[in-house]
Amino acid sequence: MATRTAPPISENARTVSPDREGHAGFSDYVGVALDSLRANKLRSFLTLFGIIIGITSIISVISVIQGLDKYWKQKVSNFGPNTFVVTQFPITTNLDKLYEMIRRNPEVHSDVAEYIRRGCASCELVGVEAQKQVDVRAGRQSLEQIGMSGITPNILDIEGFAVESGRPLQEFDEEHSRFSAFIGADVAEKLFPGVDPLGKSVQIGDHSYTVVGVAEKKGSVFGFSRDNFAKVPLSTFQKIYGSRRTVNISIRGRENEMERAQDQVRLVMRTVHHLSYHEDDDFGLITSEGVNQLFDQLTGVIFSVSLFVVGISLVVGGIVIMNIMLVSVVERTKEIGIRKAVGARQQDVINQFLVESVVLCCAGGVGGIILAWCISLLLSTFMPSSFPLWAPVVALSLSTIIGVFFGIYPARRAGRLDPIEALRAE
Repeated sequence: MATRTAPPISENARTVSPDREGHAGFSDYVGVALDSLRANKLRSFLTLFGIIIGITSIISVISVIQGLDKYWKQKVSNFGPNTFVVTQFPITTNLDKLYEMIRRNPEVHSDVAEYIRRGCASCELVGVEAQKQVDVRAGRQSLEQIGMSGITPNILDIEGFAVESGRPLQEFDEEHSRFSAFIGADVAEKLFPGVDPLGKSVQIGDHSYTVVGVAEKKGSVFGFSRDNFAKVPLSTFQKIYGSRRTVNISIRGRENEMERAQDQVRLVMRTVHHLSYHEDDDFGLITSEGVNQLFDQLTGVIFSVSLFVVGISLVVGGIVIMNIMLVSVVERTKEIGIRKAVGARQQDVINQFLVESVVLCCAGGVGGIILAWCISLLLSTFMPSSFPLWAPVVALSLSTIIGVFFGIYPARRAGRLDPIEALRAE
């Protein structure tokens, strides 16, 4: 009787992955989860919709806030080095406190600047600025509600105004109360199109001034131009509108003496206002740090509210995923029974469904990241927006947490199925 020889075993058949010796590995779980996503494309998309919207919303909000923060610090809050401003009211977000200060705080007048010059050894420059909204005309061209300022000449140095053409206001303009005007780039372009404005007359309010200089263009902030202004000597301004108007006093401290300068100015102001040691300040000291802190508080509130709203969307998305996983457990009851019958442990089944839940959420996270990136590009065309590079890491981490949290119950339910009962399921 002839003896049959067994066929040779291939090299590939002899080499068995350690992950496949008895129990499935992580790659197997992921593969099954991806197959499930592909097999039910519409159901998967509808399941992930809440996660996609939630991740897109939170990254878009972060992009806008981060873009606004950079924009603010670059263009709005830059007072210049070692610079702060004394005003009638400090920065506050408390309306009750604001009403109290309106009732209590006295006006800040220009003569206080002289007391500050004498009492503040750490102050390098002390300038005064009074403001008013006026109409400006030149020939047939006119502009409404332009910011007119009466200034001491050093204000241009303290606030960092560069000269595009002509000259800035100088001390002799102030001393002789000359009707000289230093105008912004937009005012020059709109009132004198195609014409050199230097030496020309411009009607500011009810009086005629001679243009002596044009400021370098600063651009706009949130759609509002920073070049719509006309600055005239403070003495001229006070001669027309009176000297008892409240003013802002801009101060530049000496190098590395900013805090000392603020302390000295605060002492001078409290002395001038006859405040005792237990009374609060009845004036404001505004610094770049204070303005930035206010902005951070406002954006923090916006982000917190947005996070709460987005959190609801993510929770709803997580609940939907949990429900779908429970449906999947019911649909695959017999499959689970077969796996357990051939040796799968309870933990293997739990791991399988837990990984499927995480893969579902991470797929939604990836979709949210892509959509948020597109929205960020679109927003950047008309408002400050900056897509954060760390957003994908945060989104995927958040998606993983949601997948684990909302996938635990379905996975444990699948793992606890009795294999005999599961095999009987139809």
